[in-house]
Amino acid sequence: MTKHPDALDALATADAAELQETLLEICSSPGWAAAVAASRPWSDRNALLAANAAAMASLTVQDLADAMAGHARIGTPKTGDATSEREQAGIQGADTALLDELHEANAAYEAKFGHVFLICATGRTAATMLASLRERYPHDAATEAEIVRGELRKINDIRINRLLDEA
Repeated sequence: MTKHPDALDALATADAAELQETLLEICSSPGWAAAVAASRPWSDRNALLAANAAAMASLTVQDLADAMAGHARIGTPKTGDATSEREQAGIQGADTALLDELHEANAAYEAKFGHVFLICATGRTAATMLASLRERYPHDAATEAEIVRGELRKINDIRINRLLDEA
């Protein structure tokens, strides 16, 4: 990937409120945003991605809940939210029966775990997301929380890279 030092420098030198706003667009957990902000300046893209990984590893249960609250249910991207629609592009064109199965599986997952099924949907089809949901459903809450933490890190990495590449 091409490094955009201007984008990274602008992020690293942004005032606290502006940085907080930008980081919360990447991940809706204030705890995550504070941890990433506290790690600046970043020497390069990899340092910022490492800050994401470290912040993700340190999130509390409430921080994880805050992060998940910013994500749309798989199969129903937030209308008008370009990020949500882009990340869930794999559901476009899926047949109604498959989307109905995904909806039902989501409801069962949410009833069991108390939060949306979270997966890095970029590049995944509706069928592969449904298969992953079914594969993860039998997990206990602690196992699933760690998988969610990893999926959030992947999503944040994609969003950070996109931010740096588009600037």
